[in-house]
Amino acid sequence: MRDTRESRLLLVLLIAIAFALITVDIRGGQESPVDGARQAASAVFGPVENGVAAAVDPIGNAIGAVRDSGERHTRIAALEQENAQLKAELGSDDRNRNRLRELDSMLKTAGAGQYGIKGAQVIAIGAAQGFSWTVTIDVGARDGITRDMTVLNGSGLVGRVTTVGPSTATVLLANDPDFTVGTRMEKSDELGFATGQGDRPLLVQLLNGKAKVKPGDRLVTFGSSADKPFVPGVPVGEVVRVDPAGGGLTRNIYVRPYVGFTKLDIVGVVVQAPRSDPRDAVLPQKPKPAPTVTVTVTPPPPDGQQAADGQQPNMAQQPNTAQQGQNQQNQQGRDQGDATP
Repeated sequence: MRDTRESRLLLVLLIAIAFALITVDIRGGQESPVDGARQAASAVFGPVENGVAAAVDPIGNAIGAVRDSGERHTRIAALEQENAQLKAELGSDDRNRNRLRELDSMLKTAGAGQYGIKGAQVIAIGAAQGFSWTVTIDVGARDGITRDMTVLNGSGLVGRVTTVGPSTATVLLANDPDFTVGTRMEKSDELGFATGQGDRPLLVQLLNGKAKVKPGDRLVTFGSSADKPFVPGVPVGEVVRVDPAGGGLTRNIYVRPYVGFTKLDIVGVVVQAPRSDPRDAVLPQKPKPAPTVTVTVTPPPPDGQQAADGQQPNMAQQPNTAQQGQNQQNQQGRDQGDATP
């Protein structure tokens, strides 16, 4: 009994310490006192996660092709050539084909926004140091990654780098409740702040309480000072619901993010911001509406009109019959006159 009680007390004590550290970490934010311990843990466990991912990854060279892409003007051409070679090497495996499509999509997004990126692969979901929506990627300080860099994929904004180890980094996803990013509405340029809500749509608080917004409108990142933690023009999502305007200074809208946070694989860390704001150039083209087919149907005439039309031949025949009778009577009169002496 003595050993059992001591074990229970030790378990309770460890749980209490864990919750205390979590509370201190959350309240500390970017200046968290346990950030050093988190980086140390990343340095210890990062190579292990990276090694396991490399052992089971048949497409590691594809990520390396993006990772060492070179200067902006020659990057796209070199990557297209290397990507074509990789396609020939990878064969017809379904998973590899899907990943190649992700890689192609990400390269197009980076090219449209003129973002210089380091390609990476998600090797772990969730960080061992907390309960946030995070992923671990297989690039780190040795690859030029630093804290507060924008992370994207072919669909749009994935998140931002929060912790960097020698060969791995932790990314806070855009749907995390602690994640906030400045946004700009397409065309109208209305500004706001998007906050993650887990598996629910992002909550965006527009600064203009009278802004005209409707479902289907799209948002991109507004950008940060010195392009950290966010570069401008990265697609965020599409409006799905708008709260009624209540006369306040702000207005809430709800946005479905473009990125599927539960199925991340290949991502890109923006290591070089564009020279100028790409504005809405990175947003995908809206699908063209299907042409409307117009069918003209001539209604049949009313029943009354049909009956009248049916009587017209009979009416035309009646004067002819009467005229024939009159002619017969006249002929008989003439015959009688001729017979009288």
